Amino acid sequence: MTGLSLIHEFWLFLRQNKKLWLLPIVIVLLLLGALLIFAQGSALAPFIYTIF
Repeated sequence: MTGLSLIHEFWLFLRQNKKLWLLPIVIVLLLLGALLIFAQGSALAPFIYTIF
């Protein structure tokens, strides 16, 4: 339940302070972090590291 309340509070912060332009940046950073975590132990790691 804590994760959902954190996301909800972050959404309220963005909406109240008119900072909705931060949302795409946060999403891209989360996706990039998830990609690096999931690819760490897989056979795709050499291919992903060549992207960066």
